[in-house]
Formats: sequence, C-alpha cells, structure tokens
Amino acid sequence: MMMGDAPDPTAGGAPPNSETRAKRLLVMDDEAAFGRFVRRIAEGEGYEVEVLTVPRAFAETYERFAPAVVVLDVVMPEIDGIELIRWLIARQANIKLIVMTGFNPMYATMGAILAEAHGLMEVTSVVKPIGVADLRKLLATT
Repeated sequence: MMMGDAPDPTAGGAPPNSETRAKRLLVMDDEAAFGRFVRRIAEGEGYEVEVLTVPRAFAETYERFAPAVVVLDVVMPEIDGIELIRWLIARQANIKLIVMTGFNPMYATMGAILAEAHGLMEVTSVVKPIGVADLRKLLATT
C-alpha cells in the first residue's frame, strides 16, 4: 500500500469504539529496542500497543488499529516522520501525537510545529532517550 492510498474501511471489522480506542497506542520507531521500551511502559499503564519498525507499514496499521496516541520517530530510513505527519494531517487525525528524535532536538520541534499548524491538536515533542517517569507522565495526560 502506498502512503497516499486509503485502505478499505470495511476490512478488518468494525472500528473500535471510543472507550477501547482511548487506550490504543501506536509506536513507529525504526529502533526496535525503543519500541519494546515504550510497549513495556505503556502496557503497564493499561494501553493496548502496536509497535512498528518499518515506516511502510504505518498507514495500514494506523487504519486497522485506530490508535488514540501515536509515538513517532522523526529520523527513519526510507520514510521519515515528517512524511508520516503529513499523512496524518491529510486524514485529519484525531490523535495525541508524540514526536520523538534521538538526533537534533529541532527535528522533533519542527515536526510538532508542522502538525499543530495543520490542525493536529495534541502534539508533544520529546528528545530521546526519555526516562520511565517522563514517559509515564506523557501517557497519563491522554
């Protein structure tokens, strides 16, 4: 599936109701160890979590899983986080977006500014590494 393609909305059954969606977290980070870290903390906070390390799988997984929160790395091979933010903007995603980077902090800040400027309402930028307490605090505000 190409980034611009929309999947069949009837595929995979009915979308989750708002109660189950509220505790769904999608992690998109090419570093598998970071994804496992976020999963462990988020599941401890009651989230249902999907972790992706391949950006090309993001669109299909997002549509199928219908997360309320997305943790998104900015610097990734092939498709970067900025392209995925643009994809979320085009869909007028109603999510909490946590934009992260382990590189220059401006990357995450620029991604957050882009998202907010185009209508994504809840956006936070974070520099990795992030500690357990700080991640819990971010997830608790959802």
